[in-house]
Amino acid sequence: MKEPNFEEKFEEKNKIESGTLYLVATPIGNLADISYRALKILEGVDFIAAEDTRNSLKLLTYFGISKPLVSYFEHNKKERGPQIIKRLSDGESCALITDAGTPAISDPGEDLVRLCAENGVKVTSVPGACAAITALTLSGLDTRRFVFEGFVSGTKSEVDAHLTTLKNEKRTMIFYEAPHRLSETLEVFYLHFGDRKTALCREITKLNEEVKRTTLAEAVAFYKENAPRGEYVIVIEGATDDGECFWKDMSVQEQVDYYISLGMAKMDAIKETARARGVGKSAIYKELIN
Repeated sequence: MKEPNFEEKFEEKNKIESGTLYLVATPIGNLADISYRALKILEGVDFIAAEDTRNSLKLLTYFGISKPLVSYFEHNKKERGPQIIKRLSDGESCALITDAGTPAISDPGEDLVRLCAENGVKVTSVPGACAAITALTLSGLDTRRFVFEGFVSGTKSEVDAHLTTLKNEKRTMIFYEAPHRLSETLEVFYLHFGDRKTALCREITKLNEEVKRTTLAEAVAFYKENAPRGEYVIVIEGATDDGECFWKDMSVQEQVDYYISLGMAKMDAIKETARARGVGKSAIYKELIN
């Protein structure tokens, strides 16, 4: 019997199944990174659910794929999710794609997967590019143990509470950030984590790919003078056992003044100094008076 060629093997092992949601990873920059399997799945499913149908249409057109598109994003997921589940339950197949990278990572795809699980709908993944993992491999930091934190968002108190829980996290941490918020976010990271090693990755896989391996203090200073460009993945080393912190050689007054220089009100700076040093506010007041 003749040995089947690659495409025949593919068709045999990867036939489109009815009633199945396919999580299809798409390139994060370089279109050549799309997989052969991803293209075959996109060509074969009944319809495609996309975060932004305009961006997805450009991708599909580039590869000569024409399929019905439905939008599925943060602000329509409660309405659109059940509609997609209904079509899947009726036997249609669907590919879920985001603007870039792997679906269901820090996007509403996770809600659709949860709905599938609750309704007995099969889900399978077509793996590929993921900005977080790619940045981690480029960072030069410890890759054995890591934690993905995505975007840091919410009110100031919510952000502070979130980062406080990570202060003693020993695993390498991975964050996402937009360019217009990068400088502010780096200052907050420095405030909570001290001067740790970090890698800032942008334009990954694109012509202007940049990996800036530095420290948080140096990054804060750099982006005060240089405008950030592109979407960033920020990789930060975990806490060390020696308990070092950026303020260890500062006086109380110097630490309070430092926080004020970052834009904190004096009262907030005193509170943060007290929290960092593990003492009450009264102790900080007394030290400042003396």
